[in-house]
Amino acid sequence: MNILVAMDSLKGSLSSNEANMAIAVGFLKVNSKFNIQTVPVADGGEGTVEALVYSTNGRFIDTDVTGPLGEPVSARFGILGDQTTAVVEIAEACGLPLLTDIQRNPLFTTTYGVGELIMEAIKKGCSEIIIGLGGSATNDAGIGMLQALGYQFYNKAGARVGLGGVELKNITRVDGCNVSEQVKRAKFRVACDVNNPLYGMNGAAYIYGPQKGATPDIVKELDEGLEHFANIVNKQFGIDLQNLPGAGAAGGLGAAFAGFLQAELESGVGLILNLARFENKLQGVDLVITGEGKLDGQTTMGKAPVGIAILCRKHGIPVIALAGDVSDGNPSLHESGLAAYFSIVDGPVDLKFAMKPEVTRSNLRRIAEQIGRVLTLELTYK
Repeated sequence: MNILVAMDSLKGSLSSNEANMAIAVGFLKVNSKFNIQTVPVADGGEGTVEALVYSTNGRFIDTDVTGPLGEPVSARFGILGDQTTAVVEIAEACGLPLLTDIQRNPLFTTTYGVGELIMEAIKKGCSEIIIGLGGSATNDAGIGMLQALGYQFYNKAGARVGLGGVELKNITRVDGCNVSEQVKRAKFRVACDVNNPLYGMNGAAYIYGPQKGATPDIVKELDEGLEHFANIVNKQFGIDLQNLPGAGAAGGLGAAFAGFLQAELESGVGLILNLARFENKLQGVDLVITGEGKLDGQTTMGKAPVGIAILCRKHGIPVIALAGDVSDGNPSLHESGLAAYFSIVDGPVDLKFAMKPEVTRSNLRRIAEQIGRVLTLELTYK
């Protein structure tokens, strides 16, 4: 039997690659004749760089960039196997995990390091940049990233503004004269499954600001700053940032990419699976195993397991999904194309304990072994 294992990362526990390996070990423990193929996958969030680098035989680049509060942080991006395409996760430079709970305040966090990662990729000869949006600690409409790329933002006194969402309300003019030709020529493709506008009650500040440390007063200030900035850009360039699809993603980074860098905002899982040539790898496959940390209603709205199930349905290949937690949604996971799904957790357990890498690894091996035993029974008595 040919089995393809394509797990998304289990956030805070195992990477996609690590989860795949654990499942492969479980299957092979039962039957060494199982032919196991593994493919790391992601949906544009955590694990995107790793998934695309491994699936295209690319390489990782480690560098230091400006972190969300202006201090240096170590960050990693990838160059794919074609040597001209880079993949960047914005959370590497401005992600929530880089800050303690006390440090979180999107008035002062910046996306500057994202621009530095992009510049480093361009310096290494990359002309196409894949961006994974998700997990940002920022709400600066991407002005930090744009500053790192050469854009300059001025206040009414004619001085350049500083960093952070707090500066949005001070901008009166934008200057792109210092943006390099390499940046202008680069093609940006952004993995984004968020359709929020830039500002307003469904915008970046009101919907995502609180989880980044914003109080109600800060949310109001940020929202007013986003609206002010959008009005300045519209007046100067005729670009309507507010209504660009995905403008409110990652604290307004979606608006910066689409409005200033002419980026294509695409379904995250669709983009990643296409670049990984996932459908080509389904040739001769009898069963696909996928999954993520939690299977629920959100899974049916652009997450990796359902994206994989949709492709597999075209080829008549059944898909089994595994997760630490399962809560079926509407539409149901079965309606979304999953033949079956299982929680890997063995009874009531503390969440922190369940998320320990060694525990997750053991649970994935165990459930894969049991699925393998059922498959072996079927093959034996066919």
